[in-house]
Amino acid sequence: MKTLLAGLIVLVATAWGADILVTGGVSSGSAPWIARQEALYLSGLLSIAMMSLAMLLAARPAWLEGPLGGLDRVYRTHKWAGILAVTFAALHWLIEMSDDVLKAVFGREGRVPKEHDAGLLGALRDLAEDMGEWAIYALLAMLAITLWKRFPYRPWRFLHQAMPVLYLMLAFHAVLLAPSGYWTQPVGVLLVLLLGAGVYGSVHALAGHIGRSRRVQGRIVAVEHPASDVIGVRCQLDPDWRGHRPGQFAFVTFDRSEGPHPFTIASADRGDRSVSFQIKALGDYTRRLADRLQAGQTVSVEGPYGRFDMARRNSRAQQIWVAGGIGVTPFLAWLESLQDRPQDVPSADLHYCTRDRESDPFVDRLETLCAALPGIRLHVHGSRQGEVLSADAMLATRDRARPTEVWFCGPRGLADTLRKSLSATLRGKLRFHQEAFEMR
Repeated sequence: MKTLLAGLIVLVATAWGADILVTGGVSSGSAPWIARQEALYLSGLLSIAMMSLAMLLAARPAWLEGPLGGLDRVYRTHKWAGILAVTFAALHWLIEMSDDVLKAVFGREGRVPKEHDAGLLGALRDLAEDMGEWAIYALLAMLAITLWKRFPYRPWRFLHQAMPVLYLMLAFHAVLLAPSGYWTQPVGVLLVLLLGAGVYGSVHALAGHIGRSRRVQGRIVAVEHPASDVIGVRCQLDPDWRGHRPGQFAFVTFDRSEGPHPFTIASADRGDRSVSFQIKALGDYTRRLADRLQAGQTVSVEGPYGRFDMARRNSRAQQIWVAGGIGVTPFLAWLESLQDRPQDVPSADLHYCTRDRESDPFVDRLETLCAALPGIRLHVHGSRQGEVLSADAMLATRDRARPTEVWFCGPRGLADTLRKSLSATLRGKLRFHQEAFEMR
């Protein structure tokens, strides 16, 4: 993620700098006013570049899953590209508003003249300037409610659907107000490519085509309540379902007004188009599901996505698997898929962290699955029983001189703690896999 974002910033800055070297940039005006104008151009280019990337990634392009390491990282990159886009847009607006300060300090003399166009083009440029300013205000408001985690998801999702329209407003602003000399320079070629990618993502979203090729219909065939805060849902999907690999997830729509939500598929692929989900009540939406779902209801499933795939493990590295709470779901699919393939069972320690091991609905299931897989050693850690997982406990029976691969699914706080401790102990011999999916 950091490499992609930093690389795009460097690419845009390089193209902007090359234009200055080749054409001299802004040709008339005093140094302070020229610096302001070039900073205005650079901040605008960076903002539209990041927004274009965010819109492209919002279209869920499957071909980027591999390079970016999974759809969870695609969405994390989308989020940070959006944050950077709004940050650069705010900087762009502040620079635009700085003319009064420069007038007071340096006077009007030396001010960079604006490009003036008469007739329709002039009117369009004025409109583009206004639209850009309105869009920036809307983006700042959207960023604020996105970062405010207590803002309800449902109205946030509704408001977020305006992003493609805001992007098209900004694209219109960029095309009309970019210096005319840009279009004969590499910076203009780059801007065209970025705008093309962003417009594609925006139109794709507005047309409702995101994920359409991976979306299938089905029906709920069973609803279970293994615990007061967990609901199990088994679905039978239509023949268009392409199957899944253990550990992948899907976007599931139980209610069109709520839209799709990502849930890990908690069952192995048996070739019968049946998929199961174990859903914990973690928010307003998931808390209401227990009262709303029943057998026979229709369901829409889009996927599969994700690269939390056991087949990607390093066979030469020591395997440690860690599940925290409802993060056990991908491991249930892993273990279930190995039941008929004893020759593929790796040697691994599976650590399951739960609040109360005595009442946890998944402990018995894990013990049953692991009993048939001698290579998997199950360790259950109940916090109510005082059993807290630590890096030392994970490595107690492991050779600390050998490469170690950790597959983690669970709370981010636990992941950060374990990763930090393991990295300090293993010193370059650790590979830590974690799927960190967030819709906002």
